[in-house]
Amino acid sequence: MTGNAASADRVSRYAGAIDCDLHPAVPGMNVLLPYLDDYWREMITVRALDRLNLSLTSYPQNAPLSCRPDWTLGEANKPGSSLRAMQDHVLDRYQARYGILNCLYGAQVFHSEDMAAAFCRATNDWIRDEWLNRDPRLRASIVIPAHNTELAVAEVERRADDFRFVQIMMLVSGELTLGRRQHWPIYRLAERLGLPIGVHAGSAYRYAPTPVGWPSHFVEDYIAQSAAFENQLQSMIAEGVFAKFPDLKVVAIESGLTWLSGFIWRADKTWKGVRAEVPWVTRAPSEIVRDHVRFTVQPIDAADEREAIARLVDHVKSDSLFLFSTDYPHWQFDGDSALPQDLPADLFRKILSENALATYPRLAKANQTMEIAL
Repeated sequence: MTGNAASADRVSRYAGAIDCDLHPAVPGMNVLLPYLDDYWREMITVRALDRLNLSLTSYPQNAPLSCRPDWTLGEANKPGSSLRAMQDHVLDRYQARYGILNCLYGAQVFHSEDMAAAFCRATNDWIRDEWLNRDPRLRASIVIPAHNTELAVAEVERRADDFRFVQIMMLVSGELTLGRRQHWPIYRLAERLGLPIGVHAGSAYRYAPTPVGWPSHFVEDYIAQSAAFENQLQSMIAEGVFAKFPDLKVVAIESGLTWLSGFIWRADKTWKGVRAEVPWVTRAPSEIVRDHVRFTVQPIDAADEREAIARLVDHVKSDSLFLFSTDYPHWQFDGDSALPQDLPADLFRKILSENALATYPRLAKANQTMEIAL
């Protein structure tokens, strides 16, 4: 088999994939101006907000990890800012059935709650017009000002009638641990609407991103993200989020995977000794994770990716936890190997699409409608 034929064969295995982590980049504040009211358009000029770079510093634009070399758009354009490029690089190449857009932008991290709400509204409307309306395969997460629950709920309600929005996105590091009851109105609404909570790597930088203070280097910040996911997952379990909202699903996006096995072992062990203080946690944390939490597969963060996934499936006793993702345009893998090529066929199929359809009710409904039409 020639090189081109082998490559085509590898890619064909992904036909029908559901990519659960695509990053559309806001090219600049100017594209949001039509979606802001008169007051905020004036404030952009008066307060010189247009001089701000609102790209989250979790992903520096020129850091190699932030964009694969063959996915760059030139020095003048942000990686991920072109729909045509996303189609060429991922959607068309992998013959994706759906792709979920997770927009990482500064809208959700403004200290001003009113400003954050205004820019989240504008971002969601821009995603609708410039991305969802231009490619029927695309879906999106609702960006919310999570540090104000009332405004966050209002934004979810505003977008809830558009079923192309299939998830609510929060950053893994904000102002509060995610299990705290201030967040519960968001989870209550998410459960009622059938919207998973997507918790994405990233920080509002209200506090140091490590438990021992501020790091000096990007590599420290990036590696610390997995510890933040452990903390937030434990918070949601211990505070009783999943006992209160038994139908809620949480998707850990770009969390890495290799920390999960150790976390589950320690969480189960410790819970058995101190569970008297959390009487609402009536099941082992591993069972709760198995029923309520899903993980996008990129980055896998293991030397032997196949072995890492196989061990996790065995340890967690479930092949339903992992969702396909490319993390476009971030550089997590080379070539077309978004998943290990030698995964068992049944597991490959579940990760590629079946697990996502079971996780996202709105995707499942759209898929049923598509199959009936065909």
